[in-house]
Amino acid sequence: MSTPETSRFVRLRVELVLEVEDADAVTKAAVRRVAEDPELPDDERTQAESAVTEDTAEALAYLVDPFDLVNEVPGVELQQASWSSERIEYDPDSPEWDLDEDDGGEDDEEDRIG
Repeated sequence: MSTPETSRFVRLRVELVLEVEDADAVTKAAVRRVAEDPELPDDERTQAESAVTEDTAEALAYLVDPFDLVNEVPGVELQQASWSSERIEYDPDSPEWDLDEDDGGEDDEEDRIG
């Protein structure tokens, strides 16, 4: 009897809803990060500074890095990541925002930890 092969790759889905209590602090931190990024060409730096200054959601997207979420986890290496941010209307009492809601994945119960 042979053992079925299991993929070494795991898709980890994380959804965060953040309340921005100090948009100015978020914007300033993003502008600082843009200014300190040694690999950012000058023309892209100008565009990034403009984007993070005009939109707090863009500033957050620039500050939150998926690599930071997993770089200390032993035995894993981030292969690919994508993320975005957007302003939303949020009602924590709405059933639409139930974090335990099944999103239709087949193996959700098996994959959930905690």
